[in-house]
Amino acid sequence: MSSRRARNDPAQYDDLTDEWWRPHGRFAALHWLARSRAGLIPDPPREGAPLLDIACGAGLLQPHLTGRLSGWAHTGIDLSLLSLRQARVRGVRVLAADATRLPFADHTFECVVAGEVLEHLTDLPAAVAEISRVLAPGGTLVVDTLNDTLLCRVALVRIAERLPGGPPPGIHDPDLLVPPERLGELLARHGVRLRPPTGLRPAVGEYLAWLTRRRDDVTMLPTRSVATVYQATAIKESV
Repeated sequence: MSSRRARNDPAQYDDLTDEWWRPHGRFAALHWLARSRAGLIPDPPREGAPLLDIACGAGLLQPHLTGRLSGWAHTGIDLSLLSLRQARVRGVRVLAADATRLPFADHTFECVVAGEVLEHLTDLPAAVAEISRVLAPGGTLVVDTLNDTLLCRVALVRIAERLPGGPPPGIHDPDLLVPPERLGELLARHGVRLRPPTGLRPAVGEYLAWLTRRRDDVTMLPTRSVATVYQATAIKESV
């Protein structure tokens, strides 16, 4: 059904709501990315420190907030009510909200996570301003997104949408892809310093085993090239 909608229509996530927790479903790669993303989250500065998960979907980050990360208090926002219902069941405090109009006070969160969402936003400057506003001084922003390159447009939009484990057809609008230079510039306007990004790719052997149903997940490996998917952290200046 999602392929019948306009590209980047948020309603696609409601169409595909039954896919969120299927290891071999249309959102499988989002699980792989969530695990990699969790590796960039710092230790909580105290028990119950607030963490905001922008576009949390069905709460894919929650299973990874264990061990050293178990002290974070996980709040997730999303536009999809069907996704939020699943996130709530898994222990996420959820709110229906838009990334460009966050319903939180300034400096509320010690950590903000924005995974695979920036490339979906039609008003990226507004979202970056809001994310920066609610991030506490000294706090950490964790992001992963898609770069605005020809390789990304061809490999992850045109080709990957037709491959197992790739994004659902029509889920991305190539005109919204985010070059790290632009992201760094937007964050800097609000006193948030983006650290050098790292590229990501799936482990080939594990992906082949996933294709043949011999494993249910795939490790995302760091790469020097940021031409497709990249991840990074950013720190807000202390006042």
